Amino acid sequence: MTITIAPFENAIHRNEVVALWETVFGYDAAHNCPSLVIEKKIAVCDGLFFVAINDPGIIGTIIAGYDGHRGWIYSVAVHPGYRKQGIGSRLVTHAEIALAARGCMKINLQIMEGNEAVAAFYSSMGYAVEQRVSMGKRIQKNIPPTDV
Repeated sequence: MTITIAPFENAIHRNEVVALWETVFGYDAAHNCPSLVIEKKIAVCDGLFFVAINDPGIIGTIIAGYDGHRGWIYSVAVHPGYRKQGIGSRLVTHAEIALAARGCMKINLQIMEGNEAVAAFYSSMGYAVEQRVSMGKRIQKNIPPTDV
């Protein structure tokens, strides 16, 4: 199996990424709507959105972000039929290299509490739980209403 990791191209990859995220994440919060996440990310134009491609299409994704101080990793997704084959590790390593090339000194990520399999995956890649409290605030005026 030949896997290629490439920059996300909206016109080519969008529909497959949306379908993959709906399968893998099953988002139910409006601010996590795949189409909205894609629009917001491509508007930044930072080149930190990558897809894993295997004929016939997209089998994985990763989004990274860098604010000049810390890097972040988001939306790591691997199609269920392709898990346990090193694709997630390749995506994370690819994002780490891209962040390091920008001068990033530390990468953060968040996972849902209780997701032991994902915690073990990141632990195997050198990530460790830090004693922090993650807080968030949604800016409702920037979240479009859902039709649901």
